[in-house]
Amino acid sequence: MGFTDLLEEVGGFGRYQWIHVTLISLPGLMMASQNLLNNFVSGIPSHHCNPATNQSLHDLVLTLQVDEQQLLKVFIPPDPSGNRLDRCRRYTEPQWHLLNLNSSVNISELQTEGCVDGWRFDQSEFSATTVSEWDLVCSLRPLKQMIQTIYMGGVLTGAIIYGGLSDRFGRKSVLIWSYLQLAVLGCSSALSPSYTVYCIFRFLSGMAVSGIILNGVSLKVEWIPTKTRTLVGTLTSFFFTFGQMILAGLAYWLRDWRKLQLVTCAPQFIFFAYSWWYAESARWLVLNRQSEEALKSLHRVARINRKPEIINKLTLEVLHSHMSKEIESSRSSFTAFNLLKTSQIRRISICLIAVWFSTSFAYYGLAMDLQKFGVSIYLMQIIFGAVDIPAKFLALGVLSYLGRRVSQVSCLFLSAVIIFANIFVPTDMQSLRTTLACLGKAFTSASFTTVYLYTGELYPTVIRQTGMGFVSTMARIGSMAAPAVLILDEVFPALPSMVYGGAAVLASGFACFLPETLNKPLPDTIEDVEENRSGRSSGSHLKEGMSLKEGMVSPDD
Repeated sequence: MGFTDLLEEVGGFGRYQWIHVTLISLPGLMMASQNLLNNFVSGIPSHHCNPATNQSLHDLVLTLQVDEQQLLKVFIPPDPSGNRLDRCRRYTEPQWHLLNLNSSVNISELQTEGCVDGWRFDQSEFSATTVSEWDLVCSLRPLKQMIQTIYMGGVLTGAIIYGGLSDRFGRKSVLIWSYLQLAVLGCSSALSPSYTVYCIFRFLSGMAVSGIILNGVSLKVEWIPTKTRTLVGTLTSFFFTFGQMILAGLAYWLRDWRKLQLVTCAPQFIFFAYSWWYAESARWLVLNRQSEEALKSLHRVARINRKPEIINKLTLEVLHSHMSKEIESSRSSFTAFNLLKTSQIRRISICLIAVWFSTSFAYYGLAMDLQKFGVSIYLMQIIFGAVDIPAKFLALGVLSYLGRRVSQVSCLFLSAVIIFANIFVPTDMQSLRTTLACLGKAFTSASFTTVYLYTGELYPTVIRQTGMGFVSTMARIGSMAAPAVLILDEVFPALPSMVYGGAAVLASGFACFLPETLNKPLPDTIEDVEENRSGRSSGSHLKEGMSLKEGMVSPDD
């Protein structure tokens, strides 16, 4: 007898669970917006130097009766490709002779300078972004990617801080605080007067996002019967998928970074308002010597699930008898050092570190640079969100028939092949480049789905949550590193893709050394793993023992 049996007695996956799961999953629609917001808030509009003239271009166009683009060639040299104006240089003096179509002057010999008077930004795609407001271009371009790296640093910090706080103060209280923190600081970031202030707000918002995701998952899982967790995890992960497409719609509608920032964060006030309805995890309450509160919560769930006859039967003695195993196991303390305790656990941990890091690294490398494909950034965001849907269903099928190891290796290797292939596609073949990018993101998304499931099966029960937390931290580090690598295209355009693809190939090699877990019972102890689970069947079976964290979860989790 365990807590799962107790949940079945108070209604299983009943009316309360439907409401509970739906309300906790709804914020997922906005979590994807937070992770990918920098694509639009810090979009790079077409730009060039302000011309070295005291007269407005409009007046000059009227006076000289020439096209504005032709007139700009007097002030701005072409870029190395010769197809557009240089973004970071201008002539020191106007070159009026260039208006003469028969001019034979060698342009490369003309003296140029940096954009000492600032830039002119095109407003056809974005009316205002952090890039256009704070001139994050040319020598300051790395600061644009730094915003995302700082945000992901906040996500990593939040995972460490709020994970520990939730074990001490409960899932509900930390989750409520995280909603409020994101609502206040996220909306405040829309009023940021400077780049530095905005980065500080984004870091703190990232911490709140981590608190919402981690505690939302825990609170959701701990009120769901075991047999429905995988299915619920699969379905609720689509909130994050649809959230990516909602972000594209909001960004297309608003076009102004401050308005977009405000609209994507303001709904957190609504989530904060109704989060007080949640019931604290009864499991956590019992393990933290608050059994009477746990009993009240269970009685409340039974009433909502229309099981009033259970209320009188469910007493403290019954509650403790059902949770005796959990109470006993809570007396043992396991830390990250247990992940390096034995050779088999050590090998699993090292391989999973590589897989988690590279999967997140490649995923965000593709998802955070939508402008390079030459297609509407809004359309690309919708497509990139939509490809996650078939990717998750594909992962479900492949995992069931080919096994975990083959699925993990294949997803990583195929994503690397596609990333490498895109390097050799000419930039004018935008349809093919976009198609390959979508396939690459689909395979990295499937790799995320696989590694969540695989990790939960590889670690034994006694260190499963410790293991999940440790290796998922590597994913956060990968997501922090991905935007920073994008600036390497200044050195060599294909270099970021080579780095992302190389990491995926390397991780697929590490994945080959992971043991297969298909149709095998979950290990309970470290000894079970060391014995390769030979002849042991005390663990729960896969389909019965997986929690949501061990099931199908979006990379935005």
